[in-house]
Amino acid sequence: SPPCLICKCYDETEPLCDCLQTDYHFEYTECDSSGSRWRVAVPNPAVECSGLPDPVRGKECTFSCASGEYLEMKNQVCSKCAEGTYSLGSGIKFDEWDELPAGFSNVATFMDTALGSSEGKADSCNNSSWTPRGNYIESNRDDCTVSLIYAVHLKKSGSVFFEYQYIDNNIFFEFFIQNDQCKEMESTADKWVKLTDNGEWGSHSVTLKSGSNILYWRTTGILMGSKVVKPVLVKNITIEGVAYTSECFACKPGTFSDKLGASGCQVCPRDTYSEKGAKECTKCKEEIYYAEEGSSACIERPPCTSKDFFQIHTPCDKEGKTQIMYKWIEPKICREDLPDALTLPPSGERQDCPPCNPGFYNNASSSCTPCPPGTFSDGTQECKACPAGTEPALGFEYKWWNILPGNMKTSCFNVGNSKCDGMNGWEVAGDHIQSGAGGSDNDYLILSLHIPGFKPPTSVTGATGSELGRITFIFETICSADCVLYFMADVNRKNTNVVESWEKSKERQSYTHIISKNASFTFTWAFQRINEGQDDTTSRRRAASARSVLTTPSCPSTRCTAGRPASRAGLAARAPSNLSQVGSLMSGPSFTSRGTKFFHFFNISLCGNEGKKMAICTDNITDVTLKDMVAESEDFSNFVGAFVCQSTIIPSDSKGFRTALALQSNSLADRFLGATVETVLENISIKADIFPPSPSKIPDVHFFYKSSTVTTSCENGRATVVTMRCNPHKPDQGELSVPSSCPAGTCDGCTFYFLWESAEACPLCTEQDYHEIEGACKKGFQETLYVWNEPKHCIKGVSLPEKRTSTCETVDFWLKVGAGVGAFTAVLLIALTCYFWKKNQKLEYKYSKLVMTTNSKECELPAADSCAIMEGEDNEEEIVYSNKQSLLGKLKSLATKEKEDNFESVQLKSSRSQNI
Repeated sequence: SPPCLICKCYDETEPLCDCLQTDYHFEYTECDSSGSRWRVAVPNPAVECSGLPDPVRGKECTFSCASGEYLEMKNQVCSKCAEGTYSLGSGIKFDEWDELPAGFSNVATFMDTALGSSEGKADSCNNSSWTPRGNYIESNRDDCTVSLIYAVHLKKSGSVFFEYQYIDNNIFFEFFIQNDQCKEMESTADKWVKLTDNGEWGSHSVTLKSGSNILYWRTTGILMGSKVVKPVLVKNITIEGVAYTSECFACKPGTFSDKLGASGCQVCPRDTYSEKGAKECTKCKEEIYYAEEGSSACIERPPCTSKDFFQIHTPCDKEGKTQIMYKWIEPKICREDLPDALTLPPSGERQDCPPCNPGFYNNASSSCTPCPPGTFSDGTQECKACPAGTEPALGFEYKWWNILPGNMKTSCFNVGNSKCDGMNGWEVAGDHIQSGAGGSDNDYLILSLHIPGFKPPTSVTGATGSELGRITFIFETICSADCVLYFMADVNRKNTNVVESWEKSKERQSYTHIISKNASFTFTWAFQRINEGQDDTTSRRRAASARSVLTTPSCPSTRCTAGRPASRAGLAARAPSNLSQVGSLMSGPSFTSRGTKFFHFFNISLCGNEGKKMAICTDNITDVTLKDMVAESEDFSNFVGAFVCQSTIIPSDSKGFRTALALQSNSLADRFLGATVETVLENISIKADIFPPSPSKIPDVHFFYKSSTVTTSCENGRATVVTMRCNPHKPDQGELSVPSSCPAGTCDGCTFYFLWESAEACPLCTEQDYHEIEGACKKGFQETLYVWNEPKHCIKGVSLPEKRTSTCETVDFWLKVGAGVGAFTAVLLIALTCYFWKKNQKLEYKYSKLVMTTNSKECELPAADSCAIMEGEDNEEEIVYSNKQSLLGKLKSLATKEKEDNFESVQLKSSRSQNI
């Protein structure tokens, strides 16, 4: 029966029209256990017809076409792609990001589980997502966790490949794969994505297993300050391993394919354009229109302005003259024949050449030549030898920008296109160098300075100071829209890291960066205008300028300095053995404005080890194994060694990571100034009340350090003071703490204070720190012990003497002797008392009798005064009483205290009568 062109059925009983080939398409069923499948016809949506072709056995499940071919389902054979299309065979490619391709999805969450469930903050990440930017897709810039997800079912093993740009380590970027049970595949080695250099595209590929694969590109911002992080960029996602592709992909606008069976499309050259699926590119009418490479349309040329040309100075001739030449910025996109358009100024004006830069001289030629070794010049005179006792102060000093120095290069690139490739990113302008016009907004205008190495003066060779050199430049940025200026450093061509960045317009200011390693350096200035949505033709304007650049590498001499004797004596202070190890302190927790918990982690090495700084802080936000760190420790960019260093720690429970993150490692002290009990040293001071007073009378010892790293808020660098306090109750390494008023260790961000309490900080013990105690005499021996004075405030030094034993006489013996002598003395006193008492009684009796006898003879005649002694007779009896008391008399008088008067002594004489 003839086919129906229009079929409308109003009743189910009426027959359906026969299906046309345009009413259905073919699909394969799922593979069975034997690996076979069927090809079936499936009606298109909103089509009702009958008479679909019968199912037929399909190709084996692992079948796929070659690159540049597709599977024609009707006949189940591979056919070549037509012109204007391409095919990867068994792969699919995503290189157009004007919108999110079908199959991709965004999931944003706030992963801070430390503060409880993330449900309360779910709304805070609603606006976070991966954003298509034309040729690439851009990640979020906040601290939300955003996943770009794509699910694919592979019939055989394959792979995924993509290009990316990842330059900011304040974003955690990972790529991983899950199966249909949401279990992560065994690809942990490829999970963490490496950092790339600024402006360079890296590549990442992972093997895929057959079956369902869910691909995750996940980023998490780590915002610890006010700076906006640089997003991750991804492009050219290619997935291999799909069983077949039933159609070819049309070339995207700006590309073309002019042959059958193409596996890719070519970019349209400059001043041509193409639409989607083009077989060839169409030329623009060059007099009126222009087009960059890969353009999808022609753009009308604007009138020429002063921003479309630049001036240069020719090299100086033998007469010391230079010519000013004007040139159009290439490629020229403006028109001179329009109203109000400017024409190119005439070239050839001769001017006096500016002097050479310091350290160079003009040798009667058209160029400046570096001064020979041992000489110096200010650029206006010939080189002179340094006076005796001085040596050249080596350094580059660029004051005049007539031509670009030989060790500097300039370029331009854009992460999304090649419009500015080949342009000069920066242009010399007499007394300064300024950014160029670029091709469009979001271009990176690059200026690089390469230093192959450093040669410090002989006077400081071997010194313990960490400053080997420094680079100083003066700059300003003038922006009518958002812009950013990056200053970056690359050590030994390993990896480029952002040292500092400035956003929006900035007034004229100076910046200094300290070099502490003798290595090959490449310093880069990258200026970018961020002005989305504005026409490219309006973006050509001067937006940044760098006034001068100064550094101190191994290079021409500008002046001479007095020589100093080199010294390897090391540090004057010496830390005790237990304090010579690295001390660690974790302060916090603290919280960001979004509630993310983090800690400040400090490592402190008082004196290092023979001048080597032992405090090490390392970032682990990128996937760098310990083996890589050891092998490339000298060039490891996330490795910081100092006397005092700091890292920001985000615990594993704060962002849902499997391990804690360490990031933003920096040096707080790379130069030891001295140790003193005074509170001020070299303009660095510590308040007496910043820490609680010490309970002992031993003064605190302050260790003063300086960091030469200059920041925006610390123009003179950071300073650190470590206060050592004697505390016998805290042995070994003791305890580190920060001021209670400054829980982060600093109150102003520039000066850090730490209190280190330890018994090792106490003075050495001497003989005045102990005393002796004598024990009792036992069995003729006595022990003498030595004990420390309490409280003890010393360690080590002299030790306590050993216990001493000496002979002695016991107390019992002398007690017995004393008792015996006492008893004998008592008996003797009693005996004497009795004797004198008896004697006194006799004398008293005689005296009384004498008195009585005298009284009885008062009536008688007086007796003769003396007795006559007959001739020949002797005076036989004579008694004499003295009125002076003898010793015995005194004792007697003491024994008889009841008698107050002494006896009266009289002289009695007796003589014989001559008649007897």
